[in-house]
Amino acid sequence: MVRTLYFDCFAGASGDMILGALLDLGLDFEALKSELAKLPLRGYELQWGEVRRAHLRGTKFDVRIKGEDHGHHHASGYPHRRLEEILEIIRSSTLSEWVKGRAEEVFRRLAQAEARAHGCAVEAVTFHEVGAVDSIVDIVGACVGFELLGIERFLASPVHLGRGFLGCAHGRYPVPVPATAELLKGARVYTSDIEAELVTPTGAALLATFCEDFGSMPEMRLEGIGYGAGTRDFPDFPNLLRVMLGEARAASGQERLLVLETNLDDASPQILGHVLERARQAGALEAFAVPVVMKKGRPGTLLVLLCRPEDREALLMLLFRETPTLGVRFYEVERRALAREVLSVETPYGPIPVKVATLGGEIVNAAPEFEACQQAAERHRVPVREVLLAALVEFRRRERGG
Repeated sequence: MVRTLYFDCFAGASGDMILGALLDLGLDFEALKSELAKLPLRGYELQWGEVRRAHLRGTKFDVRIKGEDHGHHHASGYPHRRLEEILEIIRSSTLSEWVKGRAEEVFRRLAQAEARAHGCAVEAVTFHEVGAVDSIVDIVGACVGFELLGIERFLASPVHLGRGFLGCAHGRYPVPVPATAELLKGARVYTSDIEAELVTPTGAALLATFCEDFGSMPEMRLEGIGYGAGTRDFPDFPNLLRVMLGEARAASGQERLLVLETNLDDASPQILGHVLERARQAGALEAFAVPVVMKKGRPGTLLVLLCRPEDREALLMLLFRETPTLGVRFYEVERRALAREVLSVETPYGPIPVKVATLGGEIVNAAPEFEACQQAAERHRVPVREVLLAALVEFRRRERGG
């Protein structure tokens, strides 16, 4: 059994909602405060307390800024920082290596989303609202809370995004804002008639970094429930994030899935690449194409998708709309997957996340995350294979207890 946290995102998610929900769940506030004091940040205070949202109770977490911090402010009064400055704040703290590694991973993912949304290099991204003290505290505080609560696995429901427009440092943006939309690629999301930003970039970055899946809550032995409150109070809609903590079966258990497949003899490579990427975004667990020989000896392609039953219809519609197929076969299969988690190891090139697979509690595979190795190699101007090797050597040293 694995200690599992399930995010029920019926009203979206933000950094302060996640921390409020963890406190409501039982996270010790003084322990959280003590850990956050290890960051080289001053001029803020933490507040929390019970509030009501549409007649339901929850816990509201806030970071109150006392004054200027490090002198970094833009016109609206928020500090602005580049990624490396934020990472240096985290690295120079005395927090645990796990918390530092995961917080760095969240901010890197956020920077990559901002860079893609604005069409610039990651190094050129300037954080405004997200670079403020409160957002650093929210992200690092969430990682601290996860560690203190001993959470091993993270899952989430489909995420309610909200809709409309939002005023921010760069102007008026549609909801979800571009960085949030980029971060949630691959997650299951939806909108409703609620005119508001329900998911912030901070909340999206935490969900995208930690959650291995977005769907139904697994069978679990429920231990606790927490409600984290958002800032706005809608009259008939509870602006709350619910978290549910319990013991669930490890991800290595068998599960029933569907295979969707179709033969194509007139699809261009560009279309195939596009469809495979769209399929992954729509919930496909695997998506690949295989060259085949079709009738009359003509070359063709077998397009194969693996998915959960609830994603079948969306993927069928994608194949019918985006490919020239006239029919799609689907059938049930069983899959057994190894339990997986991501650990952070310290290398001469900085912290590197390593994906670890276990069978019966025994490690059977470990692989450094290639994108993180690639970014570290670019920063230090070394071959990426050196970073990969350094991460593996450090991981094996840790496993031996060296």
